[in-house]
Amino acid sequence: MIRHRPARPVIARFSLLLLAAWSFVAAPAAAQTVCAGDCTADREVTVDELVRGVNIALGNLPPGACPAFDRDRNDEVTVDELVVAVNRALGGCPGCASYSRLRNLYFGDLHVHTTYSFDVNAFGVDTTPEQAYRFARGEPVQLPPLDANGMGTQTLRIDRPLDFVAVTDHSEYLGEIEACTTPGEPGYDSPSCQAYRVGGNLAIVPFGLMLTSPQPRNAEICGADGRNCANLSSRVWERVKAAAEQANDGAPECRFTAFAAYEYSANPGISTLHRNVVFRNASVPLPGSYFERRTPQELWAYLKASCLDAGNGCDVLAIPHNSNESNGKMFVVEYPGAVSIEEQRAQAAFRLAMEPVVEIFQHKGDSECMNGFAGLIGAPDELCEFEKRRKPPFEDCGDGIGNGGIINAGCISRNDFARGALLTGLEELERIGANPYDFGMIAATDTHNGAPGAVSESAFIGHRGIEDDTPAKRLGPGMLQPGGIIFNPGGLAAVWAEENARDAIFDALRRREVFATSGPRIAVRFFGGWELNQPLCGDPQLLEKGYALGVPMGGVLPPKPAPIEAPSFVISAMRDPGTEARPGVGLQRVQVVKGWLEDGEPHYQVHEAAGDPNNGAGVNLDTCALTGVGFDSLCTVWRDPDFDPTQLAFYYVRVVENPSCRWSTYECLRLAPEERPAACTDPSVPKTIQERAWTSPIWYRP
Repeated sequence: MIRHRPARPVIARFSLLLLAAWSFVAAPAAAQTVCAGDCTADREVTVDELVRGVNIALGNLPPGACPAFDRDRNDEVTVDELVVAVNRALGGCPGCASYSRLRNLYFGDLHVHTTYSFDVNAFGVDTTPEQAYRFARGEPVQLPPLDANGMGTQTLRIDRPLDFVAVTDHSEYLGEIEACTTPGEPGYDSPSCQAYRVGGNLAIVPFGLMLTSPQPRNAEICGADGRNCANLSSRVWERVKAAAEQANDGAPECRFTAFAAYEYSANPGISTLHRNVVFRNASVPLPGSYFERRTPQELWAYLKASCLDAGNGCDVLAIPHNSNESNGKMFVVEYPGAVSIEEQRAQAAFRLAMEPVVEIFQHKGDSECMNGFAGLIGAPDELCEFEKRRKPPFEDCGDGIGNGGIINAGCISRNDFARGALLTGLEELERIGANPYDFGMIAATDTHNGAPGAVSESAFIGHRGIEDDTPAKRLGPGMLQPGGIIFNPGGLAAVWAEENARDAIFDALRRREVFATSGPRIAVRFFGGWELNQPLCGDPQLLEKGYALGVPMGGVLPPKPAPIEAPSFVISAMRDPGTEARPGVGLQRVQVVKGWLEDGEPHYQVHEAAGDPNNGAGVNLDTCALTGVGFDSLCTVWRDPDFDPTQLAFYYVRVVENPSCRWSTYECLRLAPEERPAACTDPSVPKTIQERAWTSPIWYRP
């Protein structure tokens, strides 16, 4: 509710605030590409907009009246934030030549490992962060198998450049690997480092096991107080930051965006609780690791203290991934230390603020959904069988948790998958009034070759150095952990942002206007609202009306107007055009996945919204040539036929391509018949797949 105050005090306080802002106008403001104070996103800050900002600062208007003022997203506008806006009013809004207030589509990879990661180095991969960023822009890298001089013998090049990338090396062993691989460093001659330099899985296992339970760093390498590794880690981190700064291509060209980032790699009980930590800009603290931050809650607290509250413009978010290996732990409902509903609610809100998006697909499998869980009411979903790390039969964790997910052991939980976690979030919203799992969805590669965006099925040469550098290894059962044939090339993150710049992409992640793809560059728009029931497909003003009359993916529907019975959703999808050498695959269908609570129980239903699931498209398995036809684009206005205004709900879109060959089928066809391993004829290994995109949800709250 907007609070109204007597006019005269408002004028007086307005004058004081504006005077304070103008008095600091000469001070240089931090560069912002999403323009501070630009309420209408027209690249101009007017006096009227400044007045609106002052009224937000005074409490006369809510922060939502112009989010462009609230740069740190803390629901208040300070004098410092007004100063930045005044500078923009005087000096104009910097930005990219490609700026669009209706937002452009950018594809990227926010999960990339290079030789600074302990496992990558042991896999025989020497790709540096600098080389990884150049690879993302089209340059080649050399990868194992290694020759007699230890040099890669395979050349890999991406088919199309990416728009943005974050190198996310494991924070836990940055210092240790620097010590073990740099002659003359303390610890270099230790037995632990000598064993590590042998390479391969025997080098990785001792380091990996230290991340499964709390214990101190290796004193042989780090010294009794750990200071040696801390100092070396800081040195490596400086190189990581410098590589991102060098690769980042700012205004006006804005050809490529690079983020400083790292991966937090906790494996308690041999379950994955990993997060990629991505920073908005160059103001970043030292990495947090499992050795110092034993739980995700401790990581978030560290990021708040060292970044969000540092007062230097630092901003950060954490992105969970591989919940499919977490045995129910990634999205377990827990509020450590909370003794009241209010404290639980505060923890839920804090978690959502720190983790607004989740990585639901990468080379270690799909984490969207899985059939066969108790406690979820809905028909089996055939498309949930896509690229599963584990398959039925399995032990259902129920409401509990287990251990061993990294090695395909232990129970599996409905909360290991995004759909189940989203439904659990609705249950928490009903119970405590806050939803810790209101997350958007992206995908990534998790490449351990320093090869961001290498997602081609036909050209897949693995993601794990010497562990999968030959057809026999890729088509085998895996070595360090179950993998090989059950792995895949991974996916991409897609964002709708005003321009290809750090602020714009980071803001898109924060507001969840993002989607995931399993590799193809499918383009998807998704709007929801109460007045979108007009024939918008083909309307040149579709985007204008979508933003004006509704909310995009990642948004929350506004309160329901009394006369309107159900929300409508506009969905527009375009197929990946591909390249001249390998055109994209046609679209088959668009689905809307709805989740809701009914009498306190979680339900889901998959609705066919557009296209034709029975279009007859297929694949010639002897050549991988496509048969049948698909759609270049699909558009529809879909209305929920079963809407109940009293029920909490979410909706997300799944866009599905026609069938095409899986990477393993291409691999088998390249081999002579007598060279083909058992996987080539194993009926449990799919010959074809249907690539897809998943949007972030739109939520309804009564």
